Amino acid sequence: MKKVMIMLLFPLFMISNAQAQICVWNMESLAQAKANNTKEVQLILKDADKKLAQTITTVIDKEMTPSSGDKHDYMSMGRYWWPDTTKTDGLPYIRKDGQSNPEIEKLDRYPLSNFAKSIESLSLAYYLTSDEKYAQKAVENLRIWFINQETKMNPNMNYGQTIPGVNSGMGRGEGILDTYSFFEMLDAVEILKKSKTFTNQDQIVIKNWFKTYVNWLQTATVAAEERTAKNNHGTAFDVQLVRYAIFIGDQDLAKKIVNEFAENRLFKQIEADGAQLLELARTTGLGYATFNLTHFLDMAQMAKILDIDLIHKQSQDGRSILKAIDYLVQYVNKPQSVFPYQQIKDWDGVQGKLMWQLYRVDKMLEKPMYQKYYKGKLSGVKKNNESILY
Repeated sequence: MKKVMIMLLFPLFMISNAQAQICVWNMESLAQAKANNTKEVQLILKDADKKLAQTITTVIDKEMTPSSGDKHDYMSMGRYWWPDTTKTDGLPYIRKDGQSNPEIEKLDRYPLSNFAKSIESLSLAYYLTSDEKYAQKAVENLRIWFINQETKMNPNMNYGQTIPGVNSGMGRGEGILDTYSFFEMLDAVEILKKSKTFTNQDQIVIKNWFKTYVNWLQTATVAAEERTAKNNHGTAFDVQLVRYAIFIGDQDLAKKIVNEFAENRLFKQIEADGAQLLELARTTGLGYATFNLTHFLDMAQMAKILDIDLIHKQSQDGRSILKAIDYLVQYVNKPQSVFPYQQIKDWDGVQGKLMWQLYRVDKMLEKPMYQKYYKGKLSGVKKNNESILY
């Protein structure tokens, strides 16, 4: 979306002379929904009303403590790692790809995600109604997670996606994917800047939190593991770093990563025929290829803000985001039997997610290309009100 439209829609407060940026959400669509008081608007308000009465769980509420001894350090466990039943103590854990261990619910992964979703829901309700009660609750939650000394998260992921019995409790680069929940949340934070509840001091402290996190992402050993990942983890690392760089006003860093993205990620992860081989090799191949496509489109959306066109960027042998999409659409609305890779669960659910990404890319193109794959089918797979957010 053009910067002019953003400024018209949101006369937001400025911090350190940096222009507020809505990077992902389609504010024009949201404004239209607000004017028409659509069904999606009512769903957003209903969800926000529930969150008004909820108290978020913080990083210090977890039962376990990271090996640092500081509960303010975020901690999660690798999703696909399970106790080794051949060992008395189950250690070290072993990997079962595609099978989620419910133990992950005991740590910070879901509290972080739920916190971010609360900010999104409440800020959208505030935008749609101008009712300060939604902004007040959102700011309260932001202060709990980023500002209050008693409850705030330290700006690092040193203990993200740990594996019990491995590396003395330290985390892995893969854990950085957990903070992808902040990606859309920062659009919500930008919306809240219009609220009288969200003070300049609040905004400065949160901006400084992300400045510290950006520095950690560029210097920490754990972060280097993710930066050099060759699959969706490397893609998501770049997307996060660009979003946070935009948020803190580091346009040079954001543009550098975006300008290198096609060569560093797209052309290395997408084959000439559009296949994403590292994702398709997983036990949920269509799911991971669609997941990585989501990251590609997230980056393409931000690139537009920076006046860079990633959607049409193409290698000499034809590798591109559109080629990756064309590879995947051959399996849309088809039985699982035609898919030559594994998808051990949720074939229909992944189909729905892929349709929404096709809808989303059509919104980025001058002329829609993929309507025939999702037209008339999205209402049955709606999630998070995509039709008015993208």
